[in-house]
Amino acid sequence: MATSEAPFHFPGQTQFYKGKVRDVYTINNQYLVMIVSDRISAFDVVLPRPIPYKGQVLNQIAARFLKATEDILPNWVVEVPAANATIGKLCEPYRVEMVIRGYLAGSAWRAYKSGARELCGVQLPEGMRENEKFPVPIITPTTKAVVGHDEEISREEIIARGIVPEKEYEQLEQYTRQIFQRGTEMAAKQGLILVDTKYEFGKIGDRIYLMDEIHTPDSSRYFYADGYETRLQNNEPQKQLSKEFVREWLMANNFQGKEGQVVPEMTDEKVQEISERYIELYEKILGEPFVRQENSAVEQRVLEALQRLGVA
Repeated sequence: MATSEAPFHFPGQTQFYKGKVRDVYTINNQYLVMIVSDRISAFDVVLPRPIPYKGQVLNQIAARFLKATEDILPNWVVEVPAANATIGKLCEPYRVEMVIRGYLAGSAWRAYKSGARELCGVQLPEGMRENEKFPVPIITPTTKAVVGHDEEISREEIIARGIVPEKEYEQLEQYTRQIFQRGTEMAAKQGLILVDTKYEFGKIGDRIYLMDEIHTPDSSRYFYADGYETRLQNNEPQKQLSKEFVREWLMANNFQGKEGQVVPEMTDEKVQEISERYIELYEKILGEPFVRQENSAVEQRVLEALQRLGVA
C-alpha cells in the first residue's frame, strides 16, 4: 500500500492512501474521499507526466455508470462534489477483482495465442480468433494485491482458500453479469461494444456494495460497433476506446514495465494527444460534450460536502 504526504488534510481524516492514480482519504472511519488525479499508469508503472483532464474524465464517467446501475445493487457513492472527486461510504473490500470478458481480447488473447485454453479455471473454445465474441461472457477474477501485481485466480481457488465465502462469491458473480449486461446495453446505444471490464465490491455489515470506478476507459475496453464484423473477418485490429492505445505506444517503444526498461519520452505533443483521446472517450461513451473544469477548488468543495454530511 503506497502512502506518502497527503496533498490535502481534511477534518476527521484517519488515513491516507496514495494509489497509482487516486488519492484516497478515510474520514472518521466512515467515509472515503477519492480524488482522481491526472496521473496515468500502465504496466503497473506511473508514467512521468500527468494527463490534463484525465481525472475528471474517469470520475465523471464512473459517477454516471454507478448511478445507472444502483437499481441492481447499492454503490459506495454519497456525493460528487467536484469534477475529479467523489465522497463515498467506507466498505470492507473483497480481496478479489471481478473481471468479466465478452470478447477474446487483450491479455486473454495473448494467453490464447500462446496455446492456453483455460483462463482462471474457465475452458475456452478452440478455433477462436482475436476479438471474437465468447458464446457467453466469462468471469476471470484476480486477487486484489495490497503490494505488487494482481494475480489471476479461479473461482474454485477463491472459495477453497476462503478468500470469499461460496454464497457471497456466487452473489458477486451474479452482480458482475448484471452490471456487465447493463453496461453492454448502454454502450450499444452509443454505437460501442463493451468488450471487457472489472468490478470491485465491498460490504457494510451484511450488505454488498459496488465500489470504485466502473465502465471507464481505465477499467474497461470498448470497440466501435460500426465495422466490427468486417474487421473481425479480415483479421484487422478493432477500432477501440480504452487505455490500450497508451500501452501500445509504450510497447512500440520497448517498454512493458520490466526491469531495466525506460519509459519513452512523453513530449508535450504526446501528453496533449493522450488528453484528447481521453476526452474523445468521454464524449463517445456518454454521448455528450466534455466540459473542461479546473481542479483549483477541489479541497473547498470537498470540505463543504463533508460539512453537509456532518463530519467536518
